[in-house]
Amino acid sequence: MSYRPLLSQFESSDELLTLLPQQVWLLSEELKPLYVDAEMLAACGLSMEQLAQLGWPAALHPDDVTLLLQAFDQQTGELSLDYRWRQADGSYRWVLARARRVPGERPAWLGTHTDIDQRKSSELALQDSDSLWKLALESSGDGVWDWYVQAGIELYSRRCLQIYGYDEGDVQPTPEEFDARTHPDDLAQMQRDREDHFSGRASSYRNEHRILCKDGSWKWVLSRGMVISRDDEGRPLRMVGTHTDITARRTHEALVWHQSRHDALTGLPNRTLLRERLEAELRERSAQPQPRPMAVLFVDLDHFKEVNDTLGHDAGDALLLQAAERIQASLGPRDAVGRMGGDEFTVLLGEVSSRTEAEQMAQQLIDSLARAFTLGHERVFVSASVGISLFPEHGQQIETLFKHADQALYVSKGAGRNRYSHFTPELQQAAQMRMRLATDLRSALPDGQLFLHYQPIVRLSDGSVSMAEALLRWQHPSLGDISPAVFIPIAESTGQILQIGAWVFNTAQAQAEAWRRSLRADFQISVNTSPVEFRAPDRGARNGLASSSGALKWLNACLQVDAVSLEITEGLLLDNEPAVAQQLSSLRTAGIQISLDDFGTGYSSLAYLQQHSIDVIKIDKSFVNGIGPGSTGLALCKAIIAMAHEMGLRVVAEGVETELQASLLLKAGCDYGQGYWFSKALPAEALAQWLLQRDVAR
Repeated sequence: MSYRPLLSQFESSDELLTLLPQQVWLLSEELKPLYVDAEMLAACGLSMEQLAQLGWPAALHPDDVTLLLQAFDQQTGELSLDYRWRQADGSYRWVLARARRVPGERPAWLGTHTDIDQRKSSELALQDSDSLWKLALESSGDGVWDWYVQAGIELYSRRCLQIYGYDEGDVQPTPEEFDARTHPDDLAQMQRDREDHFSGRASSYRNEHRILCKDGSWKWVLSRGMVISRDDEGRPLRMVGTHTDITARRTHEALVWHQSRHDALTGLPNRTLLRERLEAELRERSAQPQPRPMAVLFVDLDHFKEVNDTLGHDAGDALLLQAAERIQASLGPRDAVGRMGGDEFTVLLGEVSSRTEAEQMAQQLIDSLARAFTLGHERVFVSASVGISLFPEHGQQIETLFKHADQALYVSKGAGRNRYSHFTPELQQAAQMRMRLATDLRSALPDGQLFLHYQPIVRLSDGSVSMAEALLRWQHPSLGDISPAVFIPIAESTGQILQIGAWVFNTAQAQAEAWRRSLRADFQISVNTSPVEFRAPDRGARNGLASSSGALKWLNACLQVDAVSLEITEGLLLDNEPAVAQQLSSLRTAGIQISLDDFGTGYSSLAYLQQHSIDVIKIDKSFVNGIGPGSTGLALCKAIIAMAHEMGLRVVAEGVETELQASLLLKAGCDYGQGYWFSKALPAEALAQWLLQRDVAR
């Protein structure tokens, strides 16, 4: 059986076949050319005999022969294949070969060649371009992805897979593969960003999200892309983009964010983060028809400064860490605590249904912080003061709630500390009054509203008077007498105490000089000083007393050194600032006498008496009040007097209000007494008259 009948069909139709746009050929199953139309033979420059002798594969580009043989070996009955066909000048052109198997005793392949050289060249140029920009992107360290959207195929470059530790066979070429590895918290935003670009709302796609790596860790990636082709209806067909590993940058950003919103010592939220959380809570609750209540607590450690100063800052830091842990341990899951700085903490109680619950939590915090703190080898006790404001009862804005909690804390401290207080409208009025007084105090001195009264200090052994204490008074033009207990703290907090203190010192200095001329040559006036005056910068130029230069100016004015003495508090001695100790030493070197006021109410009194040169100690009136024969108060006074005399110090008892107190103090060996039993504080003229009358009576 031969191919002759089949071939005769082509030979008789040869002229007709030349009209087809394709070139026609017939191959045996052994790929031997049986028929090739004249146009195809002319294009390749071979005769039929030459082509038959060489064989069909010989006319193909060597790189395409294997592909051809594999296609014929599949025996599917049909063939569609691109390959390069040799031309007469030795070049190659791309053709699309399509063939169908013709059955029979001697089966053959009837096929055509369609010239696709121009299209193929364009495709190859595009592939080269793709390869070029993909290579450029990968050289920067980015991974490249190529997504055929409608087909559901997404190709990932080797670098793209390497970023996450995957090998090429680990990830299927579908978009679902990496979507399934995207962190659940990031999926929704990623989908929104994609849709924004697909719909045209965004010119490009950009999103940051986390992807699960092969080792189980998460990496942050910046994914950027753009649709490069769409169908006639505008739907995306192909989208290309990159993955950039931004894990280091996001880790650094997270660290910076954490540091900017957390206290470096305790790790608690700081003021910024606590405000953000409170803002979120207030937005949520304010949107409710009946807002759920919550509470803001300001917590302040009492006497923390003394611990910090006596044991050092390391011990103070350790105490703050333990205090933070105790506060956190007391809170519920909806509560939060932050450190505002120093020894101040703010607590947000998210689940409180009543005022009573807030009070219970405040007391729980006070009890927790009252337990002993172990700092190295030391056991230390502090207490806590708490101020409470409630949402929405006391305010619905952050600043209002903070302000009211702070005002309540102010009351707790003023009432003796180690307690809690609620905000009340009266506190707001008191705060407004303090603000008004702070303003009015600025004009009090130049307007002559401040003046001094003098309370005599009596020698108990003979009733003589050679000393008096200068006490500051304020006659407000509309409010009348303002207590020093009210306006002195205001003056200290605003810094006005510096100017006022200088005026007090100069006025007392002039009065002492006058009384030395008219009353007694050894008369002495004691002047109270504020710790602020010792700590303020440029002290000598501003107040004229708490520096060696101020003392020298005094001496140069030809006054006797002991005409004015300074009264300081134990709180100043507890201050470890070198400048304070230096100033005290300078004053003593200049010959100025120092009295220690309110002795016994502070901490470590005996230790500080040994470290600083003191001339007089004044027993606080809390020890003198109510003393009687055999009383504990009298025993304490006797111990203080004996200790002071052993150290060469004179003793003044404050708050002497009865003859019995004066008598008992005299028997105990006390040097001087001061109080209403002798005289209240008087204006200078009245005190001079009192002294004259007393001398006459004696």
